[in-house]
Amino acid sequence: MKLRPLTGTITALVTPFRQGQVDYAGLKKLVAYQIKGGIDGLVPVGTTGESPTLSHEEHMDVIRAVIADARGRVPVIAGTGSNSTHEAVELTKLSHDAGANAMLVVAPYYNKPSQEGLFRHFCAVADATDRPIVLYSIPGRCGIEIGVPVVERLRAKYQQVRWIKEAGGSVDRVDQLKTALGADITVLSGDDSLTLPFMAVGAEGVISVASNLFAREIGQMVRCALAGDFVKAAKLHRKLYPVFKALFIEPNPVPIKAAVARAGIIDSADVRAPLCEMSAANARLLEHALAAFGK
Repeated sequence: MKLRPLTGTITALVTPFRQGQVDYAGLKKLVAYQIKGGIDGLVPVGTTGESPTLSHEEHMDVIRAVIADARGRVPVIAGTGSNSTHEAVELTKLSHDAGANAMLVVAPYYNKPSQEGLFRHFCAVADATDRPIVLYSIPGRCGIEIGVPVVERLRAKYQQVRWIKEAGGSVDRVDQLKTALGADITVLSGDDSLTLPFMAVGAEGVISVASNLFAREIGQMVRCALAGDFVKAAKLHRKLYPVFKALFIEPNPVPIKAAVARAGIIDSADVRAPLCEMSAANARLLEHALAAFGK
């Protein structure tokens, strides 16, 4: 089966837990829900998948489970980033061998390497696989941004490095990337509420948190934008906007897990420490937003 390109609506999957363990039955249900909703791709064990608190074995087991559950129907983009270059390379090799279609590689966090250090980090990862690599720039979590010159250098050196998940919160940043690289870079929004503004200046989709629950609705908005119908896309965005805001009133993925569990797609909203359950007040706000949308 020919896979669709890495554009459109791609879900950053939550990792369901039950009694402290990964709930693989719940994960299977979630993948089925996504594919039924017409999703364009799946990302296991990104930030939304609580990768920092999964063991190395769990990390790979979740990736393998999603690949198996997807059964080739949509691309699986494995989260293989780390603040250790050695670990990022190892996870990339293992995910390649497991059959992942692409890798999502976040900028090294906490270490705060120089831009040259970033370049060398991503080179090491790119040397480990010939499959697509989606760079992931999220300075709010990592403390550094993947500079446009680094993206240009990586794109010039590696054919498979031509995607970036942009989660810096700046439309101007999308303009910078598209001005520098044009069609040679595919930009994916990393913020649900900014997907439409990003697409208005050249982004080609979103790696979405909200689509864990709203796969069909966000997919419709993104397809409208890709088709150039920004009037209809804007109407859908306005309808979804209160939900986008409610899903981030506490650290991700706490609210989206609560929402997906509330809908009965997974059995538990459990997260791993240092994350914890939502406050009662914020849980009520989230429930109100979901109820207003009919979820």
